[in-house]
Amino acid sequence: MMKKSLYIAILAILAVPAGLYVTKYLGSDIESLINQDIGQQPPAAGPVSKTWKSGQILVKPKAGLSDEEFDKVLKGNQGKVKEKIGKLRVHIISVPENAEEAVVKALSKNPRIEFAELDMAVEMSATVPNDPKYASAWHLPKIQVTNAWDVSKADGINIAILDTGVDAAHPDLAAKLIPGWNAVDGGADTSDINGHGTAVAGTAAALTNNAAGVAGIAWNANIIPVRITNDPTGYAYFSDITRGLSWAADNGADVANISFGVSNSSTVSTAAQYLRSKGGVVVTAAGNSGVDPAYADNPYMISVSATDSKDAKASWSNYGAYVDVAAPGVSILTTSRGGAYGNWNGTSFSSPATAGVVALIMAANPNLTPDEVEKVLEASAVKVAGVDFHPYFGYGRVDAAAAVQLALNTTAADTQAPNVAIFSPNAGTVVNGLVQVDVSAADNVSVDAVSFYANGKLVGTDDIAPYQFSWDTTAMADGTVSLTATATDGAGNEGASTAVSVTVQNQAAKIVADQAPPTVAISNPSNAAKVSGIVPVAVAANDDVAVAKVQLYIDGKLVSSTTNKTLTYNWNTKKVAAGSHAIKAVATDTASKTSEMAITVTR
Repeated sequence: MMKKSLYIAILAILAVPAGLYVTKYLGSDIESLINQDIGQQPPAAGPVSKTWKSGQILVKPKAGLSDEEFDKVLKGNQGKVKEKIGKLRVHIISVPENAEEAVVKALSKNPRIEFAELDMAVEMSATVPNDPKYASAWHLPKIQVTNAWDVSKADGINIAILDTGVDAAHPDLAAKLIPGWNAVDGGADTSDINGHGTAVAGTAAALTNNAAGVAGIAWNANIIPVRITNDPTGYAYFSDITRGLSWAADNGADVANISFGVSNSSTVSTAAQYLRSKGGVVVTAAGNSGVDPAYADNPYMISVSATDSKDAKASWSNYGAYVDVAAPGVSILTTSRGGAYGNWNGTSFSSPATAGVVALIMAANPNLTPDEVEKVLEASAVKVAGVDFHPYFGYGRVDAAAAVQLALNTTAADTQAPNVAIFSPNAGTVVNGLVQVDVSAADNVSVDAVSFYANGKLVGTDDIAPYQFSWDTTAMADGTVSLTATATDGAGNEGASTAVSVTVQNQAAKIVADQAPPTVAISNPSNAAKVSGIVPVAVAANDDVAVAKVQLYIDGKLVSSTTNKTLTYNWNTKKVAAGSHAIKAVATDTASKTSEMAITVTR
C-alpha cells in the first residue's frame, strides 16, 4: 500500500519540478499558487490578472535575531518593516515596486532569515451556484453525518470562516454567528461582498433541525466570520489571510476554514501553527486546477481534495502529496447570499465539509490534541482507493460517523517528552558576533516549539523545523557560555537538551575600523558594447573589511541583489527596446560605505 512518504519519495525520483523555493520547508512555484475558478465544467486556464501585492513582501527572521539586526538586513535590501502580524514573527515588509522578486530572492539566501515570500493573491476555490433548484444534499449521507449526530453535534466549538464575509441576515446562519473581524482594514464589517463566504459557512455549520433550509455538518457549532478580502472578485492576499488567522487564534477559534489555495505559503503556515499551538486546527482547499502542483505536505494544515457522489476525484480537483483527506465537493447544496440556497462546486466546499467533521471530533472528545484530531480524521476516512494513502484522496474520504466513534475511543495519553539536542555550534567552539545555532528535535507525535537559551536566558523560540536561531554573542560577556534548548509537544511534555559549552571571544575578535569604501567592477559586458540575446552580467566587489551586499540595476530598476562579493545575472535583452541601456552595480560594505560603477550598452 502506498504511504504518503513513499509517494513523496516517488515524486523525488521522478524529479518533479518544485519551482522557486522561497521558504525553508515548503517549495513553491509562484505562478501555481493562483487557483482557477470552476463551475460544473471548469474553464481552461487563462492569464491571471493579479499575482502578488506590489511594493511589499512577507519575511520571517530567525528566532533570536534582534529588531536592530533585522532592520540592518532589510535596509541592505531596500526593505523596511511595515507591520508585524499579530503575535507572529512574520513581518510585512515595504520594498520598491518591481523589486519584490529580487528582494525575496536575496533575503531567502540570507542566513539570518527564516523565509521570505511574495505576498501572493489567491482566488477562491469555487464559483457561483449552478443549480439553485437542486434540492438534495447528497453529501450528508455520503459522509454518514446523520449517524455522527447521535454522538456529537459540535457543541461549544467555534469555526472561523476566513473568506469573503458571511450574510448575517441569512435565516440559516444568523443564529450561529458570533462577532468577527475584517482582516483587511481592521474593522467590524464582515458582510459578504461576493457570496462565496456565505456558501462556505453554510456547508460547515448552517442551522440544523430548524425545519427550514439546509443542514450544516457541525450542527451546534458557532461561526466566526473573518473577512480576508475587500475585493468583490474574491482575491485575497497572503498577508490578509495570515492577519485574519492570527486574529482568529487569539479570539476563540477552534477550527479555521480557508477555502483558498494557501497550503504552500510559509506565511500562512506560521499562523496555522500558531492556532495549532492554542489547540486549534486549520482546514484548507487543495485547489481546482486539476493538477498535482508538487507541494510538500504541510504539517500545520489539513488540505482537502474534492470527490463526487460516486467517490471519484472531481476532474478539476488538485491532488498530490500535500492532500490529507478528500471530501464531497460537487453540487453541494448550501446557503447563498441574500437568504437563498444553491449548489456549489469546488474544493472550497470539500474544505468546510471537512472542517465541520473536525468540529464534531473535537466536541466528541475535547481532550484530543490537534495532532490527535488530525490522526482521528485520517484513520477513520474511507479508503476509497483501496490503499492507506493515495495522491487523489490523501488518507481517504472523510466519514463523520467513523470519526466521532474513533474520537470517543481515543485516549489522550501522550506522556513522552520530545528529544532535543544542539548540534551546532559544537562543544568547545570559540564564537563571536552573530552565531547561527542549530537544534534538532523529535517526538512520538509532533514537536510544538523549540526554545534556545544562553546561560539560562531565553534567546528565542522557533516553531517550524529546521529549528534555527540567530544568537547575538555581543550581548554576553567574554568567556564560557552554556547553551541549552528545550522542546515541547502538543500535550505539554517538555524535553531538555544536554548543555553545550562554547567560548565567547568578542573583544579579541574585534574587527579593525573600516578605512575605505568597497570597490566594484562590471566585468561583463564592457562599456559601450553592443548586446543581443541573453547577456550574462558579471559583477565583483571587494572591501578592506567585508562586503555587505552587491546590487545590480538596469535602466534604474533593481534586478538582482546578493550578500556575496560576486553577482551574476542573465539579462534577456530580447525584452527591451533597441537603443542605449544603463547598467549600474552598487557595492555596500559592513560600515554602510558604498561605491558604484555604471556603463552604457547598446542593443
